Amino acid sequence: MSDIVKKVEDALEQIRPYLQADGGNVSLVEITDDHIVRVELQGACKSCSMSMMTLKAGIEESIKRAVPEIKTVEAVNLTEMV
Repeated sequence: MSDIVKKVEDALEQIRPYLQADGGNVSLVEITDDHIVRVELQGACKSCSMSMMTLKAGIEESIKRAVPEIKTVEAVNLTEMV
């Protein structure tokens, strides 16, 4: 599993500068045994109305490209905004 963790962390490092440019960030919380990545959105990313899009279109796509066996990416501190 540690190889997967490294690949996921590397993928997050690739997208992190874009998040930081907007005052946000992301950190890896866990990778479950069934290949679900849980992340915590930080800073501006927590309250931005575009957080769900950032999570799915940016963070999840980046991780899945680097680690195809990952099924999905979830934010532990994000509730879908209506």
